Amino acid sequence: MNSIAKKPRRKKYRLLWLDIITVVSALVIFVVPFYFMLINSLKNRVESNRLNLAWPTDGVFHFDNFLQVIQASRFMLLRGFYNSIVIAAGAVMVLIVICSLGGYILQRLRSRFLTGVNALILIGLMLPPAILPTIWIMNFLGIYRSIFGMIMVQVALHIPFCTMLYRGYVAALPRELEEAAYVDGCGSWYMFVRIIFPLMLPVTSTITILQFVAIFNDFVNPLYFLPGTRTPTVQLTLYNFMSQFDASMNLVFASVVLITIVPFVMFMFFNKKIVSGITAGAIKG
Repeated sequence: MNSIAKKPRRKKYRLLWLDIITVVSALVIFVVPFYFMLINSLKNRVESNRLNLAWPTDGVFHFDNFLQVIQASRFMLLRGFYNSIVIAAGAVMVLIVICSLGGYILQRLRSRFLTGVNALILIGLMLPPAILPTIWIMNFLGIYRSIFGMIMVQVALHIPFCTMLYRGYVAALPRELEEAAYVDGCGSWYMFVRIIFPLMLPVTSTITILQFVAIFNDFVNPLYFLPGTRTPTVQLTLYNFMSQFDASMNLVFASVVLITIVPFVMFMFFNKKIVSGITAGAIKG
């Protein structure tokens, strides 16, 4: 009896140690880098360039670093916030319209053409974007270095992922709802807008949050497709404080802290919707 009773205890202790190790690992992976970024944003330039976890030796926190970042280059950071929000919001709205329709059609209809489209979408998940051909096409269309062109690039890059999420979610929706709507005299478009799309709210919320944060935080694509200082995104404003031979790391870290606020707030408030939307789409798909 004692040996039988000890087995659940051992299992319980093993699970407890596993939980402790998981929590400590999470703290090291997520909290330490954030602390490193925050503490260096409050130092002077000399101490910040040492890139360590120590507190300021003079005991003074330089909160004026954040004010310098905001005022730099005629408030370029604020213009960057505006441009990034416009690009992210515009791309997300287009993605929701296109991918909800595409996911529904790919799930409900069967044809050789749609099978080919589905294969292209899967290929789009794996292949990286072609930079130079895309720039050539954007130049030809006259949308290179424009907010509209950047929105179209982001839409093209995220269509495969969003379409697959919508398709997996639509697979769980009963066909009887559509059949009943057709019997009542609904047209295809009216049925989708009034019946199907409202049922997609969980996955739509997930896509909205994930894609907004991903596009808002994007650094590489605006660097290629939206260069220059005329329409900077918030990520590109980091170049204000870096040069070829030197960098003001205290201002760089202060800028990163300010940039992180928007994604951090969104994840704090919408974390449950992100998890529930992805889980629902995965299980029901």
